[in-house]
Amino acid sequence: MSSPDLPQFAWRKSSRSNEQGGSCVEVAAGRVVRQVLVRDSKDPGGAILAFAGPSWVCFTGDLKRGRYDSAR
Repeated sequence: MSSPDLPQFAWRKSSRSNEQGGSCVEVAAGRVVRQVLVRDSKDPGGAILAFAGPSWVCFTGDLKRGRYDSAR
């Protein structure tokens, strides 16, 4: 999915992003289609990932619990 395929969404940058241009993502919630959209903030016209709302909730919950930490 790419940006031209989508109506305008209110994108918000990750709170973990830094001002020096480090790696960061932006998310937008699609109210009509009940999806969460994710893109690279350095390439806003590039590819966009779309997640079903419940899948996003599970994924972010796993992140918060450290399931994907590389130090494990």
